[in-house]
Amino acid sequence: MIRTTYRLSRAGSLHRLRMMDEELAPPQDNEVTVEVRAIGLNFADVFAVLGLYRAAPKTDCIPGIEFSGVVIDRGTYVTGIQIGDRVMGSIRFGAYTTTLNIDQRYVTPIPEAWGFEEGASFIVQALTAYYALVPLGNLKPHQTVLIHSAVGGVGLYANRIAKRMSAFTIGTVGSSGKLALAREEGYDAVLVRRRSFPRDLLSALEGRSLDLVLDSIGGRIQRQSFEILAETGRLVAYGLSEFGSRRPTPNYLRLAWRYFRIPRYHTLSLIEWNRSLLGFNLIWLYDRVDVLRAMLEEIQSLHLPKPRIGAVYPFARMKEALRTLQSGTTTGKVVVRGRE
Repeated sequence: MIRTTYRLSRAGSLHRLRMMDEELAPPQDNEVTVEVRAIGLNFADVFAVLGLYRAAPKTDCIPGIEFSGVVIDRGTYVTGIQIGDRVMGSIRFGAYTTTLNIDQRYVTPIPEAWGFEEGASFIVQALTAYYALVPLGNLKPHQTVLIHSAVGGVGLYANRIAKRMSAFTIGTVGSSGKLALAREEGYDAVLVRRRSFPRDLLSALEGRSLDLVLDSIGGRIQRQSFEILAETGRLVAYGLSEFGSRRPTPNYLRLAWRYFRIPRYHTLSLIEWNRSLLGFNLIWLYDRVDVLRAMLEEIQSLHLPKPRIGAVYPFARMKEALRTLQSGTTTGKVVVRGRE
């Protein structure tokens, strides 16, 4: 079977991402073959292309970790999945393609009322939000949680999950143009990240303790958030968007300057402050498929609204879609449709 794929010969530049036709082998015994109808973009994709993501191959890499589509073939031992089923799934790189093979355990049916774009926008961001809030963040009812990047894919689901747990949620956005959406999503308070952030956060708390912070930014904002945490508070870091670039290649001088400004936390200080700092990268859980599926079932039991789609691009405009994601101006999920 011939498929069309975006392949990166060597990480380090968006210009090196090339579209090519190649042969796809038949599925192995426990695999299904999926005709990809939509690809969900993540900041991990950008970092992988730029060579800033340790988990990604540095050469001969097909980026992409989230997709949806239709099953068109299956291996001998596949059960519960039929040819023609609509599925959504995650993969440890390889989603930037028109057809792929994947272990049956990594796909699940798309809800009936959802389209392929929604299916490609759910698993990674919902799992990231849930893992940060519950297993790591230990969020309890009526606690207060601060969610940075409030209207990004993860931020939106973090708020939805936290509200199901009766939490008081404070979201932050990078510009005032995103305030309306955050309020529409039900945040109790929304802040634009600016120099007065510590004062603004204290005002929004209105005397409440800050119990949990979900941070995907890093830098000054992370440090200021951590300093306002209550005793026994937790900060969960799952990204460093300040290391992102709007250029097709990394600015290494800027990256070095950012690196030396990363907040550092001394063990003794953590003990004295009685606060916790946790970090994770969801991809390191990829092989623990039973853990991921159990969390996904817990998320689906919450009956959350379908994902918000911020922008949709055709397959031929993959690089433009990535540049849009890099811009930091989007809300919700950036999706690329499978080639028609």
